[in-house]
Amino acid sequence: MSTDDKRIREFAYQIWESEGKPEGHESRHWEMARKLADAEALAPKKSPKAAGSKTADAKTPAAKPKAPAAAKAKPASAAKVIPPGEKAAEKKPRATKKPPAN
Repeated sequence: MSTDDKRIREFAYQIWESEGKPEGHESRHWEMARKLADAEALAPKKSPKAAGSKTADAKTPAAKPKAPAAAKAKPASAAKVIPPGEKAAEKKPRATKKPPAN
């Protein structure tokens, strides 16, 4: 069995599993797997530099770290933390509008 055949078999199995292991869809799974394997074979190979390899030049400046996630503002709808032993303020239900009498 060639490497391509093994890859197609792997893809077909993953598709079959992802769909809940249905019976009677083998030909469709194999066709989808063949197309995926063909697309994978045609895709350009990434260079080690593009893949984030640690073998990059030492002269290359390091990327600036991003701001921590905690520094981002919380949305107004974020739930408030209630200390233990305290009850949350209960919201009163809105009164429903009665339809006009005709």
